[in-house]
Amino acid sequence: MSDTAILIKGGRVMTPDADPHVPAIQDVLIEGQNITGIGIGLTAPNGAEAIDATDRLVVPGFINAHYHSHDTLGKGVMEETPLETWRLLALPPAYPKRSREEIKARTLLGALECLRSGMTCVQDMVTLYPFDPEHLEAVIEAYEEIGIRAVVGLQYGDIKGIDTIPFWRDVFPEEFHDRLTTAAEPDKKFDQLGHFIDTYLNNDAISDRIGWALGPSAPERCSSELIARTVELSEKHDLPIFTHIYESKGMALQARREYPQHGGSLIRRLKEEGLLGPRLNLAHSVWLLPEEIEMLGETGTNVVINPLSNTKLKSGIPPILGLQEAGVSLGIGCDNCSCSDAQNMFQAMKLFCLMVAVSNHEPSPAQSGAAFAAATTGGAHAIRRDDLGKIEVGAKADISLMDLTDPSYIPLNSATRQLVYTEGGRGVKTVIIDGKVIIQDGRLQTMDEEALIAQIMEVVPQFQKDYAEIKARVEGMKPYLDEAHRRIWAEDVGIDRIYHDTQHANAPRF
Repeated sequence: MSDTAILIKGGRVMTPDADPHVPAIQDVLIEGQNITGIGIGLTAPNGAEAIDATDRLVVPGFINAHYHSHDTLGKGVMEETPLETWRLLALPPAYPKRSREEIKARTLLGALECLRSGMTCVQDMVTLYPFDPEHLEAVIEAYEEIGIRAVVGLQYGDIKGIDTIPFWRDVFPEEFHDRLTTAAEPDKKFDQLGHFIDTYLNNDAISDRIGWALGPSAPERCSSELIARTVELSEKHDLPIFTHIYESKGMALQARREYPQHGGSLIRRLKEEGLLGPRLNLAHSVWLLPEEIEMLGETGTNVVINPLSNTKLKSGIPPILGLQEAGVSLGIGCDNCSCSDAQNMFQAMKLFCLMVAVSNHEPSPAQSGAAFAAATTGGAHAIRRDDLGKIEVGAKADISLMDLTDPSYIPLNSATRQLVYTEGGRGVKTVIIDGKVIIQDGRLQTMDEEALIAQIMEVVPQFQKDYAEIKARVEGMKPYLDEAHRRIWAEDVGIDRIYHDTQHANAPRF
């Protein structure tokens, strides 16, 4: 919490009504946690900190609206990998129980990377398996200590992974079945959702910077009873809900096969079970049918696009244009580190735009402004915080300052386009959250950065050892994984969301 004032003086400020190409030079006054003034020649209260924003672009802090802190140690461990195989390599149910020290260190690492990318808030859909109350405490401690804003949602499900992926039971010998896990496996020994309710939801909030969400892993991993419990909790506590849907063709095929009573549609199932609506955020949404997109627009359901992971996991291109035309509110997420490799909103915004470009042979509406909005106000809408994602009087003071003397901005032809298409993160110089400077001149201010890196490096050897063992185990399953993958792609789900190279002799055509 900051009780002091900050005057950001003479920067080009990206207010909601600013010229998106060359924003006007203005001052921004912060008092406590909020923006209290925007204009020219503002006077700061006595004792205020002054930040010279000459040659700086002042932008709202980005909101990472779909992120998982549980695999930040996994960046760079693999090349392109189908989603169903990746789950066995990267997600907590495949690993031995982690130490509290590793949980905290990995959460701090992910938060540091997000901060360096100009993000001021993350929605952490964290999987803690097997669940240990101390591990959730460690996650919260990490966010509190480093100073980033976080909306924490435990990922949960009550249907075993092997029963949620087409052909796995058919293809794999029975001795492999216990190893076929996904994002969230049922834990009969502990009601983690009940613990979360009793310990956190029914008590006072820890701080304004830590918020809560509900995280049903995916509809096919949750029974109707668990969905009903989620709806009830969301309504009672006014909580946003984040879930995965139609990330891969396999997830769409699962819907066609397992939900004939809902017309083979997970969207229709969720509508009939009362989950669709403004509190719900659907991560990925790659394999949506046109009529399902219409239902999302009609119900005010939100979508979070994750372009980095969707490409690396061979999931496909989400129907961004169709969602925009239906009036669906979009956010952007950087997803898991092992499949996007970077918590970098600039990469995500750029790929968001390029996905639109390659998904339609006709010229599309300009997308840089849409990507910037998804990374700011769209993310704020997803977490139900209309005081974030914008620079205006009364909003929270979550702000990033970009260096306009960096080659990325010379010459300054369009601030919005150059943020989205040119910037890579190098230009982030200052990050302010809740009126407190967290990053200054590119360096973390809330913790000793060298000591933090040393803390992280202490847990790396054990992670790398465990990963090597898991990778070897998955290699032994490769013939079965490949066969299931081929069977999935041989099926028709009524839509196609992936590019096919027709010049390649073995390219499938569906």
